[in-house]
Amino acid sequence: MSLWIVLTVNSVTLGGLLFLLSTGFSLIFGLMRIPNLTHGSLFMLGGYFGASLFIWAGLNFWVAALAAALLIAAFGGLIERFLLRRLAGNELAQVLVTLGISLMVADLCLVVWTGDPISVATPSLFTGFAHIFGVAFPLYRLVIIAIAAVIAIALWMLLDRTRLGAMIRAGVDDRDMARVVGIHVSKLFTIVFCLGAGLAGFAGMIGSPILTVYPGIDSDMLPLALVVVILGGTGSLLGSLVGSLVVGALYNFGQAMFPELAYFVLFLPMVIILALRPQGLFGRHAP
Repeated sequence: MSLWIVLTVNSVTLGGLLFLLSTGFSLIFGLMRIPNLTHGSLFMLGGYFGASLFIWAGLNFWVAALAAALLIAAFGGLIERFLLRRLAGNELAQVLVTLGISLMVADLCLVVWTGDPISVATPSLFTGFAHIFGVAFPLYRLVIIAIAAVIAIALWMLLDRTRLGAMIRAGVDDRDMARVVGIHVSKLFTIVFCLGAGLAGFAGMIGSPILTVYPGIDSDMLPLALVVVILGGTGSLLGSLVGSLVVGALYNFGQAMFPELAYFVLFLPMVIILALRPQGLFGRHAP
C-alpha cells in the first residue's frame, strides 16, 4: 500500500512540473502551429540560471526562481520577435530554427557550466517530511504540487476571465478570424511565447532540488512535454493539466512496475490518441 501512495505522490509531483513546462508549450503550439523544440532547453536553462543565482550569487531560492523565469521569458521573447516572426508561415523553417537553438543552448550550457550535474539544496523552510497515511514524504514535493495548482488556477483565471485570455483563446481557435476582428496576433505570439518560456524556466529551477540540473535534461523533459500536448490537445489548459497528470503517472508507475517496458507504457497512449483523436482529448480540429 505504501508503495502505491509513494508512486502516486511522485506522479503528481512530476505532473506538476510537466504542467508548468507543457502549458506554455501547448498554447504556443495552438497559436503558432509549430512545436517549439527549444522548450526543453528553456527548462534546462532556467535550472542553470536559477542554480547559479542561488548557489553562487547567494540569492534566496524563490527570488532566484523568479529571476530565472524572467530571464528565460525575455530570452523567449527575443527568439519569437527576431527569429520566428521573420519566418511566419514557414513552419518547417521555424521547426528547424527552434531545433538549432536548442542544440546551441545545450552546447552553451556545457561550455559555461561544464558537464557535471549541479545539485540544488531544498529551500530551508521545506526540508522536512510530511506524513500521509503513515508514509513520510519530502515536504518539498508537496510544495511543488501546491505551486502547480496555484499557477493552474491563475492561468485559468487569465484565460477565462480577462480580455487578454479571450484574445488568446480566439487566436488558438481561429487566428485568421482573430486578425479580422482586430486582434494583433503577432503581439499575442510574443506574449504567449514569453509566458510559456517563463513557466518553463521557473519549472526548471523549482524542479532542480528533485531532478538536479545536468546536461541532457532538456532531451529528457521535451519528449514528456510532447506526449502531454498530444494527449491533452494543443491550446487547452485543461488538456495540459490532465495530460501532465496522466504522463506523470505513466512514467512513475511504468518505471516501477514495468521497467523493461517503461517507454512502451508511456508512448502507447500517445499512439492510440494520434490514431483515434489526433486533436487530443480536449483539443479542437485546426481550422
